[in-house]
Amino acid sequence: MEPTVSERIENPLDGHYTIRSVLRFALPTISMMMFMGLYTIGDTVIISRFINTDALSALNIITPVISIIVGLGGMLATGGSAIVARKMGEGCERCASQDFTLIVLSGICLGILIAVFGCIFVDSLIWRLGASERLFRYCKEYLLVLLFFTPACMMQVLFQNLMVTAGKPGFGMILSVIAGGVNVVLDYIFIVPLQMGIAGSALGTGIGYLIPTVVGTIFFMRTKGLLRFLKPVFDLRVLWESVSNGFSEMVSQLAMSITTFLFNITMMHLLGEDGVAAITIIIYTQFMLTALYIGFSMGVAPIFSYHYGSKNDDQLKNLFRICIRFICVSSVVVFIAAMLFGPSLVMIFTPKNTTVYQFARPGFRLFSVSFLFCGFNIFASSMFTALSNGKVSAVISALRTFVFITLALLILPRFLNVTGVWLSIPLAEMITVFVSVGFIKRNKNRYHYI
Repeated sequence: MEPTVSERIENPLDGHYTIRSVLRFALPTISMMMFMGLYTIGDTVIISRFINTDALSALNIITPVISIIVGLGGMLATGGSAIVARKMGEGCERCASQDFTLIVLSGICLGILIAVFGCIFVDSLIWRLGASERLFRYCKEYLLVLLFFTPACMMQVLFQNLMVTAGKPGFGMILSVIAGGVNVVLDYIFIVPLQMGIAGSALGTGIGYLIPTVVGTIFFMRTKGLLRFLKPVFDLRVLWESVSNGFSEMVSQLAMSITTFLFNITMMHLLGEDGVAAITIIIYTQFMLTALYIGFSMGVAPIFSYHYGSKNDDQLKNLFRICIRFICVSSVVVFIAAMLFGPSLVMIFTPKNTTVYQFARPGFRLFSVSFLFCGFNIFASSMFTALSNGKVSAVISALRTFVFITLALLILPRFLNVTGVWLSIPLAEMITVFVSVGFIKRNKNRYHYI
């Protein structure tokens, strides 16, 4: 039966949108992403300030390992969620819960295998990631502790996704926020009063993983909802479908691992350990500043999906105009703020009289050019996902986060030295803008947003 007009108006996604109502709707996701950016920055600032910048460099050296672990968990989570949600929709609640339990147990087993083999080959792994003798000790101390919590990391990623499938997205978000806050507090306690060094930071991060893991396990054991832990039925087809459905998540994290690795080895070659610390500061600061665009794009995506589904072309055009204006204005504001306050942001991590500061300050100014372009690319990729065009979204995302950055890092430093490293991301974002504009123009008659 078709919904009445009054029912449609009551839907929070319906109605006529203004810039104020769009921002109000997107505010929760913007706030969540900004909070994640802030506690990530807080984590790294504590390491840099209360241990040293070598420890900060070591953190970036082993970041590809963390990205791959998160990618594997995300692969099982996103692919598995699709299977579980489908079976719940078909009315097969018991099968959905059995598959859910199988996917979680598989994630735990995979986490244990990674932890065991990681500990066995930890020395070889660290050297291959590009660590120097000066950084090796910090890398090993951090990685050995973190590997112990690999199963918990996998379960955290799984529960973050599966809480949404279970109809509890708010609960999952609260757990993530609490885990992040606890991580920062414990980092400070372990590193400063208890003097545990970088191993203390890894311990704080691991305990942060345990919070959603333990609470999520208790929740799914005791819940009376449709999705809960049941005795699983081992079915390779479920695992294969989970892996194949969620493989794009793994590819995304793998791309991030490769680009981080390339940044590290390039800076190690050009400027040594202090150069790696400088690029680490800039990469983490970038995440905080781009959180605005990511949160806004995630927030408006359901509105695009709703009006595309309802074939409301007028509202699609109105929404597109509002979003483009917001992205353009906010991009200029963020760029100006980065140029004005860049030195102050760098000083949060390291004092003004250090070599790392002298490397990072001019690099941050060049790098800030990327803020003029990245917001548009992030929005374009998210919009095409909302319009159910995953291929275009994936192309935009892959070009800006992997393809163009990799090419720039392989070519620019040969001619421009370290300046080429700083310009790699701005150049990648700028080129991707032309691709994004091309896709938007090509698909305007299909989606009617212009």
